[in-house]
Amino acid sequence: MKRMIVPIALAGIVLFGACTGNKKKEEVKVSPYQQKADEFAEFKLTTDLSQLSEKEKQMLPLLFEAAKIAESIFWKQAYGDKNEVLAKVAGDIAGEKFVNINYGPWERLNDNKPFVEGYSAKPKGSQFYPTNMTEAEFKALNDEQKASLYTMVTRNAEGKLEAVPYHIAFEKEVKQMAALVKKASELAEDAGLKKYLELRAKALLTDDYYDSDIAWLDMKTNGIDFIIGPIENYEDQLYGYKAAYESFILIKDKEWSKKLVRFAKLLPELQKQLPCEAKYKADTPGSDSDLNAYDAVFYAGDCNAGSKTIAINLPNDERVRANKGSRKLQLKNSMQAKFDKILTPISNLLIDESQRKHVKFDAFFENTMFHEVAHGLGMGKTCDGKQTVREALKETYTSIEEGKADIVGLWCVTKLYEMGELKEKELMDNFVTFMAGIFRSVRFGAASAHGKANMMRFNYFSETGAFVKDATTGTYKVDFDKMKQAMLDLSATILKIQGDGDYATAKKMIEEKGNIGAVLKADLDRIAKAGIPRDIVFVQGKEVLGL
Repeated sequence: MKRMIVPIALAGIVLFGACTGNKKKEEVKVSPYQQKADEFAEFKLTTDLSQLSEKEKQMLPLLFEAAKIAESIFWKQAYGDKNEVLAKVAGDIAGEKFVNINYGPWERLNDNKPFVEGYSAKPKGSQFYPTNMTEAEFKALNDEQKASLYTMVTRNAEGKLEAVPYHIAFEKEVKQMAALVKKASELAEDAGLKKYLELRAKALLTDDYYDSDIAWLDMKTNGIDFIIGPIENYEDQLYGYKAAYESFILIKDKEWSKKLVRFAKLLPELQKQLPCEAKYKADTPGSDSDLNAYDAVFYAGDCNAGSKTIAINLPNDERVRANKGSRKLQLKNSMQAKFDKILTPISNLLIDESQRKHVKFDAFFENTMFHEVAHGLGMGKTCDGKQTVREALKETYTSIEEGKADIVGLWCVTKLYEMGELKEKELMDNFVTFMAGIFRSVRFGAASAHGKANMMRFNYFSETGAFVKDATTGTYKVDFDKMKQAMLDLSATILKIQGDGDYATAKKMIEEKGNIGAVLKADLDRIAKAGIPRDIVFVQGKEVLGL
């Protein structure tokens, strides 16, 4: 009799019935997490190490070890004991992979919904605050460090709240991390990199990052770049105060970086030309800003959680930005992976056939790069000078700031094109690629500042006619003139909200426009049904680089 294999899907179980006489059918269990894990396309982080000196190659293993420690601290900030949640999916390869992607049992790109049995909603403050802390308790805490970027709010032996500096809360890990960074500095041949690593090692022990941030900006000729410490505050969705640990190990693409040098010099002029009232562009950006392109070889902690960072704009310290400027790092290999594996397939599905030719990697690179540039534009403090924009907008800050960076970034590209700084290109490339990018980023969900920013922009574009959807094909066509006007109007609105420190309007904008309506939901379902990855996950480490 001919042997037949018949797959039957049933509630996470696939039964393979092998019809061999009277032999009992075998059952093979499929992980309930497999589909979710498969939504993340694997990408190997490698680069050409031949451009590095022998001492630089010797530095890398030390940096890898330090980065892994930063990762272990982020686990504690985001969830707690990682072994506890991993034990609940032990033996399930897909389950373990998905827990590691999310740094816990909550699905970051699906509004932080729990996906492991036995867990309720994710605490908005992650583990930065006691999960049973009330708002009244926090307000009553008389400690000026309670809103610091670098303290954990905990309960003492008497059950009272107290703010504990990171370098004390994570003393063991921080000392190990600092020692590794100091040891790496001893191998550094580039004077700027050496100074930065020395100062960063000290900063990790004190939570005072100002001097090391300045040294990081002073680096110009380094081949290796290394970012480590508590940096972004996306993880704190309660107040938006606390910074989470992360680390990047990057290798500079010197040829691409040379192409970007001239754009950094244009920041003061872009600030002056912003499409808003004069008082909302009164700040003067630091003159030492620069742009560089890199291959990423390692991500750890916050930057590796859920959606993967493809560009960086640092430092976040408003004092450093005002006095010195910032650096914009484009992670070219990660960017190319997202373009090839995600953005191109989405475009082929949802962008009008006549406009697909405008979806190009160079336009994606430019849009992403000027998103980072735009983070440094506008106001760092409110117009009245009483507080930073971050303090004024509280938990709405990250979504509003990401929204600003997106739309003002597109304005930057448009302005530079009009100034003749971006030649031999079609501006339509950037507009259509930007539109396609909304569908990519909105999939990050409402729990992500980037996701919510894209929801607001999609709804705004829809209301203003910036795109037209064909009812027959279900594809979108950009109306160039209307999108340009919408870009100008939305830029002005967000820059005003930030300059005024207008928390009420920011909150209203997020509530009214930061959601997924029926039309967008249907489009996202089409993307998912087509099997297009939601994001990427890295195969990375010393072994991948051959170290």
